[in-house]
Amino acid sequence: MKLSDLELDGLLKRLHLANARRLWRDLVLRAEKEQWGFRDFLAVLVAEEVAHRQQTRVQRLSRRALFPFLKTVDDFDFTYQSTVRLSLLGSALSPDFITEGRSVILAGKPGRGKTHLAVAIAYRAIQNGFDALFVTAAELIDDLSAAFRDGRLAEALTRYTHPGVLVVDEVGYLTYGTDAANMLFHVVNDRHKRKRSIVFTTNKPLSAWGAVLHDDDLAQAIVDRVLERGRLLRLDGPSMRTKHLGLDDPTLAEAPSTQVVRISGKGWSEFPEPTRSVTISAGGGPLGQYFHPAIRVFEKGDPAAMTAKACES
Repeated sequence: MKLSDLELDGLLKRLHLANARRLWRDLVLRAEKEQWGFRDFLAVLVAEEVAHRQQTRVQRLSRRALFPFLKTVDDFDFTYQSTVRLSLLGSALSPDFITEGRSVILAGKPGRGKTHLAVAIAYRAIQNGFDALFVTAAELIDDLSAAFRDGRLAEALTRYTHPGVLVVDEVGYLTYGTDAANMLFHVVNDRHKRKRSIVFTTNKPLSAWGAVLHDDDLAQAIVDRVLERGRLLRLDGPSMRTKHLGLDDPTLAEAPSTQVVRISGKGWSEFPEPTRSVTISAGGGPLGQYFHPAIRVFEKGDPAAMTAKACES
């Protein structure tokens, strides 16, 4: 059976092998030049098609995940971390993290790389064949609160319960409504029952989530479900945004200043400390022991000897 180039293109199009349609002519020339066998030619053609589809799928799911930026774990600098190492993230980067419904809470001060690692974990899940969604805690809570008021909460929940991994960023950064714990619990509880993974980032200790979400009991229930098949990782070190300024370096703490701060702007204090002693006589009795440099003392016997007259300052 001999097909023309046009007929072969038509067959590949019917099979939706778009990349194979683009490559097969060049591969034929290469195969003839390098004397490939039929099996080798077919293997290369199929491998190229699979690789192209994988790349296209990763790009499509990455756009759909709504990442604020695209970062991988290879981009993260662990040099400044004393508590988190790449080995600790190994399980979160494997396919088992998704299939077993594991979760992780990344905690730490701002700028420590929590969101970077959360995006990297979700992106690796996409590379492993799963889908993901990135959302801030404020966006999730506001969206579900509005849906609840409109009577479509069940419909809105699907967006957050369906993806293979859900990243909830910045828990505790903003002020939420009084129903925050209720809305977040719906998501966490549903994903917990379905064994769906969640990645949280937060700048608050877990003990403070009750105050953040306005409900201590529901906050505890949320944390309990997340950590049943999850773990808490605390990031330390300097802020990645301001480390060039050395603001987190304890050795650069400012020494206390020894300079006298003047408030009035005068060259000397209005009520000075005693500086030197002088006896001012008036009829043989001392009138005082201390005087300011701007006070002129008159000689004994002078009509004004009983007083001290202030000079012009």
